[in-house]
This record gives sequence, structure tokens and C-alpha cells, in this order.
Amino acid sequence: MKKALAISLLTPALSVPALSMAHDFWLLPSSTVLSGQDSWVTVDGAAGNDKFHFNHRPLRLTNLVITAPDGKTVEPKNVHAGELRSTFDVQLPQAGTYRIAVVNDGVMALWKENGENRRWVGNAAELAEKVPAKADDLRILQRASRAETFVTQGRPTPIDAPESGLGLRPLTHPNDLFAGEKAVFIVTLDGQPAPGIEVELVPGGQRYRNQVNQITTTTNENGEFEVTWPNAGQYWLHFEHRDQKTSVPQAQSRNMTYAATLEVLPE
Repeated sequence: MKKALAISLLTPALSVPALSMAHDFWLLPSSTVLSGQDSWVTVDGAAGNDKFHFNHRPLRLTNLVITAPDGKTVEPKNVHAGELRSTFDVQLPQAGTYRIAVVNDGVMALWKENGENRRWVGNAAELAEKVPAKADDLRILQRASRAETFVTQGRPTPIDAPESGLGLRPLTHPNDLFAGEKAVFIVTLDGQPAPGIEVELVPGGQRYRNQVNQITTTTNENGEFEVTWPNAGQYWLHFEHRDQKTSVPQAQSRNMTYAATLEVLPE
């Protein structure tokens, strides 16, 4: 699957990086299923060439949102950004499923000035101040991305799809996945099922094998896709979409990227 979309999570210096950025991004929890009371997980965030191997940049955590089972926001603890990865801890005082996500929505402007190519990336609120309204060959692109994972303490609880952008509505709970069993998910766009979306799943450990072993499928007319997990382990789930349904009036297109980390347990 081509990765031509600019991701606003991958470099500490920019809120939306260059179009040429092709590194994948993810959140990797220390555990996805826990028992007991008042548990903790540590989560790593990074971008790199090999799934779940820290070899490029830390994932920027500016727009980190942790949602508890009751819908309230949980604050991360011990947040740190290193050279190759970011990390933080999450306390799980409630029973149920926690959604841990980095969500970003920004813009990129491309234009020419005195014959030279210019580019600006940032928030839509700063667009008028930073970019000349009548610049030559001006193109404004809205860029949105979501990287997330799910952690359950005790009994799993339902997960709703996000209301805007790309998202996932699990029909099989993401913390109830087992090797050899089938799982079904719905890809959503602005909260509604999205048919015809190409979905890519890649098992972790890519660094230690000669083949990527990716699984590729496409959502049906109901926005659903299914997968039978070949092996236990961590999987990187990824899909993208582009359209003209922008929420930024000046933008000509909206480019969206979604990535999730799912753990599949042994049979």
C-alpha cells in the first residue's frame, strides 16, 4: 500500500511532515489484556521502517488522547520523548477497555514565491497568518491521522468509532483476538461504514524474516473486512483515504491515514 500521505505525527519539529515521508507509525503497549485492580501499562510510540522496531523517530505525543471505559479522559504519566521513541505510562483504575490514540488534523500549503517552491505545515487556525492568500500555484491540503491501540483490564467493553476521519468499529473485540480464529471489523469514515477501503495488516518481527507477510484485503459494501489470524503476536493495521470533504474551507483535498496495533494471543 502506497504511503504518499503526509503524517502529522512523525517528526518532533513539524506538526505535519513532508509529502515524501514514508515511515510507518505506531503505538505499542506493554500489555493489552490485564487482570487485577489498578493496573498499569507502558506504551511506546515510534515511526520506522520495520514494524515495532525503533529505528527512525519518536512519535509525537502532542495530541495523545486516552479514553477510559466510562468515556472520561485519562492523563498519561511519565511522558518522555527520546531520540528513537516516545514512551508514557497509563494507569487503569477502571475495569473495561481503554482507547489510547494520537489524533492529528492539520494542513499543508504548497506555493511558489519568486520562482521557488515554498511549503508550510501547521494548524488550520494559523493558515491565514502564515500563507499568502494570493500566492502563485497555491495548493492547500488537509491532513489527518490516527494511531491507536486498545488495552482491557478485566472484562472488555464496547468501542465506538470516532465521529470524524478514518476509524475502526470492531465487531470482534480487539482485545479478544486469537490465532486461527476469524475477526471482523468495520472501517468508518466520519463515523459511517466506508466501502472499498484497502486494508493492510503486517505481523511484527518483520526485521527477522525475509518476507513482509502482509495481509491485504478490501472492505465490502458494508465497510466490513475480516481476517483469520495466521499466528499469535502483534499486528500493525493500516488504511488510508483521500477525498474532497474538507473541514478547512481553503483546502482542496483531505488525506487521512489510520494505524492501529492489535495483539493476537495463542490458541
